[in-house]
Amino acid sequence: MIKLQRDRHNPLLAPNPANIWESYAAFNGAVVKDENGYHMVYRAVSNNQKVGSTILQLSTIGYAKSHDGSIFDEHTQLIAPKEKWETYGCEDPRITKIDDMYVIFYTALSGFPFSHENIKVAVALSKDLKSIDARHLVTPFNAKAMTLFPRKINDKYVVLFTYHTDQQPSYIVKAECTSLSDLWSEAFWEDWEAHWEDHIIPLKRLNRDFIEVGATPIETDKGWVFFYSYVRNYYIGEPRQFTIEAVLLDKDNPGTIIGRINEPLLVPEEEYEKEGMVSDIVFPSGAIKDGEAFHVYYGGADTVVGRASIHADILMQQFVDKPSLTPRLKRYEENPIMEPHKEHTWEALAVFNPAALYMQNKIHIIYRAMSLDNTSTMGYAASDDGFNLTYRSIQPIYMPRFGFEDKRIPGGNSGCEDGRLTLIDGRVYVTYTAYNGVDVPRVALSSIAAEDFAAGKWNWSEAHLISPPGVDDKDACIFPEKIHDKYVVFHRIDGIIVIDYVDSLDFDGTTWLRTLEYINITEEVWHGLKIGIAGPPIKTNEGWLLLYHAISSVDKNYRLGAMLLELDKPAVIKALLPYPILEPERDYETQGIVNNVVFPCGAVDKNGTLFVYYGGADRVIGVATIEMQTLLHALLLYKR
Repeated sequence: MIKLQRDRHNPLLAPNPANIWESYAAFNGAVVKDENGYHMVYRAVSNNQKVGSTILQLSTIGYAKSHDGSIFDEHTQLIAPKEKWETYGCEDPRITKIDDMYVIFYTALSGFPFSHENIKVAVALSKDLKSIDARHLVTPFNAKAMTLFPRKINDKYVVLFTYHTDQQPSYIVKAECTSLSDLWSEAFWEDWEAHWEDHIIPLKRLNRDFIEVGATPIETDKGWVFFYSYVRNYYIGEPRQFTIEAVLLDKDNPGTIIGRINEPLLVPEEEYEKEGMVSDIVFPSGAIKDGEAFHVYYGGADTVVGRASIHADILMQQFVDKPSLTPRLKRYEENPIMEPHKEHTWEALAVFNPAALYMQNKIHIIYRAMSLDNTSTMGYAASDDGFNLTYRSIQPIYMPRFGFEDKRIPGGNSGCEDGRLTLIDGRVYVTYTAYNGVDVPRVALSSIAAEDFAAGKWNWSEAHLISPPGVDDKDACIFPEKIHDKYVVFHRIDGIIVIDYVDSLDFDGTTWLRTLEYINITEEVWHGLKIGIAGPPIKTNEGWLLLYHAISSVDKNYRLGAMLLELDKPAVIKALLPYPILEPERDYETQGIVNNVVFPCGAVDKNGTLFVYYGGADRVIGVATIEMQTLLHALLLYKR
């Protein structure tokens, strides 16, 4: 594990009572070096003063100069509120010199109390850092921490910034333009926002964390080194941890991560980082490469400026040795693809947790539907392209038929829940959770001839319970082919995935699944409470691709992960991604009958693209995709 080494002169900047405008704090410094020396712009905070009818500590932007990058003097106030959109403060500047112009992006505050509606990005342009030649409001939406790459890339100006910093979730994103003036054009941002998800730099590991742009990227022969702020547990009750991290971005395509250092390079440890206006903060706001070292300038406890450094060769070697971040599924822009149908009583409350099967060039979807009295049945839908539905049933295609799934308590949950589909031996098998509201949930099994399934002739076989009596058992699926001449069944007991191998799928209600092997990964960071399979695994040349859901013991969110299992030993994990590939972030995933849930019961490989169908917040259905090769490549970087 490598660490940045703090400068012996730290803190380099501190509040100066002699200057009213920086009497309370001087922090988050950004530095640019040119033939005239080292230039720092930084956030300065006054003691309480009156702004209109409001009393507040006003943030402005200061300037300081150095001959060595460590000792800064000549403090002056460079940017103070002038326009209506910055009346209540100018915060956290980033500086770049390009085209003989100093370009300073900063956070402009147009209202108080501060909220997402009045926190936006602005820019100031200066030729000499003595006066401001022009200033503009940049983003028409909530954003912070914009920084400009120090040269054009593919003949375009490129910026990074944090989108929706004050609305969960936030993202580090990229924008490109042919002229700097595009950045203060509302039309430019209207076009950009129409496809904002295409511009995400995928740095966040978990949705309970917070990320923010740190320093201006530094060009090297291997790519752009980008230092940024990573705050663990930002959105939950657990103690927040502010850290500084770094990634390597592709030289010609800076939206692509080609290397990452997964451990923090700096955490709050010194007194000037732990005690101040806001305790326990190190926040990277500037960085330069000077000689053989990278120097990172950072805010300490929102009060002072510090510097920490590392030899360039040591840092670059870490990028070479470390794989990039877990890939993420891409949600369909028109999600959700299915919502409750109020005119159909059987699916008036919710439609969710879909299974999927790719057969005869069509994706067949069976989904859990709930009526207003909380009875679960199964509906059917079909799609040719994976996104748009060509058919949706007006009646359930599978309903409770036996006592183990009948409603025993009026208004209580009951029925046939969370089916998974497998095509094997010419039949389509559905495993599902049978529940009557009194007995523990158990796994049930039914099947149908493949030709009847494809034709929509719902001639299901008699259903039988296949999991043991008195044992809470869910999330079962059948492998799509035999292994060592045995059928393989995954199910879930006590929060872990368990495995049985059986000679026949002709259960008669008197024999039960066993636990011969198990997969238990609950020690991982986001798996703490329980895990279960999403749907049947998909066979690849590299192993069985198994998607699974997991519930965190910290925030109780349902997330989706991916692993590879050995082809002939399905209890052996060959590779496991360390972080989720999908987690609840959109409104339809975070707000519903059960909040903060993404729950797939099926996925299909359609011409090299993985389509994952999932329930959102136990109310609606969405679809998300990823290229199979992208996912497999990422998995193989994390072999066990």
